[in-house]
Amino acid sequence: MRSGLQLAVALLLALAVPPAHAERADSEQPVSIEANRGSIDNRKNVHVFEGNVVLSQGSLAIRCDKLIVTQDADGFQRGVATGGDGGRASIRQRREARSDFVEGRADRIEYDARSKKATLIGRAEVTSGGDEVRGEYIEYDGLSETYLVTNSKSAKGSENGGRVRAIIQPRENQQAEQKP
Repeated sequence: MRSGLQLAVALLLALAVPPAHAERADSEQPVSIEANRGSIDNRKNVHVFEGNVVLSQGSLAIRCDKLIVTQDADGFQRGVATGGDGGRASIRQRREARSDFVEGRADRIEYDARSKKATLIGRAEVTSGGDEVRGEYIEYDGLSETYLVTNSKSAKGSENGGRVRAIIQPRENQQAEQKP
């Protein structure tokens, strides 16, 4: 049971927030997972938590209706969090050396440890401070530290004219430079 929890936790910590933004001290905190049900199949390397799933570790909080964590033969994990408040899974974590949080919500949140990609699918949004990005599909590539935001899984975007939305606040140092 403990190895199953460790697998789920390792995956979700990576899923929750890109490494450049995560509070480093969180990884040293104890992990708490609560759910209405949990099942672990060590032969198939599948761990399922269902019903009001809440994972917390330090400032990290993940909430969803269902969390499935799998591990391939090479030891790489993949996780899928679905449902939750308003039908969306959510993640929240304090940013490193700051008082604000990075928050994400989507119908489905996936993480693939092999490719180091986190994907938010369906009514996806990520906010940090006053900055915000929304689209049907948000992908964070942990290797290149880049984001892709579209209204479909295709990089070309939606055929129906859907658009993504971003709000980027001026940074404090830029505001200070502009003052006489």
